Amino acid sequence: FSANINPLGLPDSVKSALMERLDDFALYPDPLCRELVQKIAESEQIAPEHILCANGAAELIFRLVQAIRPRCALVVAPTFAEYEQALNGCSCRVEYHLLKEEQDFVLDDSVLEKIHPHTGIVFLCNPNNPTGQLVDQKLLERILVRCSSCGALLVVDECFRDFLEDCDGNSMKSWVEEFPNLLILRAFTKHFAMAGLRLGYCLCSNTALLEKMQTAGQPWAVSSLAQAAGLAALDETAYVARVQTLIAQQRPVLRDGLRTLGLRVLDGSANYLLFQAPETLGDALRQRGIVLRSCGNYPGLDGSWYRTAVRTAPENEQLL
Repeated sequence: FSANINPLGLPDSVKSALMERLDDFALYPDPLCRELVQKIAESEQIAPEHILCANGAAELIFRLVQAIRPRCALVVAPTFAEYEQALNGCSCRVEYHLLKEEQDFVLDDSVLEKIHPHTGIVFLCNPNNPTGQLVDQKLLERILVRCSSCGALLVVDECFRDFLEDCDGNSMKSWVEEFPNLLILRAFTKHFAMAGLRLGYCLCSNTALLEKMQTAGQPWAVSSLAQAAGLAALDETAYVARVQTLIAQQRPVLRDGLRTLGLRVLDGSANYLLFQAPETLGDALRQRGIVLRSCGNYPGLDGSWYRTAVRTAPENEQLL
């Protein structure tokens, strides 16, 4: 339960595609992922030149920071740790916008005051990890406009978007072409259970920035296996619908079950839930073969907060 991976596992079509391409693995992969980029472009309805693939979304974060080397960045907290890790690698000053526990860690307009002319980059995770909270789309638009006026790059991490019931309604994709200071992160890792294969991509109309990111890391970033898996996964519309239904059904069951046990649980919208419990819970469950994500190392949280993935009905029942 500590990793937010699709509980359905790797799609059978992806497994078959990997087996069929075994002979290709003796060759170097296409460093530009041209076939995969073209298929992503068709799926996303985005120009191919506005797409960059990498070895997971985490690599894109590190490539981006190395490409622009910002002096000052804004990070909402609590959130995904890799943003700060990447920023620390280039001696960037990280400023925090702390979400309020009494508001269930929901982002509001007060974040706009934290974006100023010295802000080089703003990281937002939507839905946020580990809280599972969505950012209101109107607020995202105001943040984007504010970043544009201040000369800041807005990075919206949408890696968990595909677990939402309303994927398209909770995406900034339609703003990519109009705002070159917007970059969206996506990944196959969680949604297609490809964490071991590592595959992510970003959408951005600033082609000069994408070129810098391309050269900011080693040239063979995406393996032949990952490219073959990505091509097959993009055809998996039935699989996508199946997991969305599963999460939509099981998230409230797990949420309500945890609340029945007397625990504080955030509603959340993704395939995971953030809840508060005695700090001894993690160790006690580990003795029973169950691992939760302790969130004590997230800025803004302490050891009483845990994140659990939403999994299948039998697994969720076992956790409860």
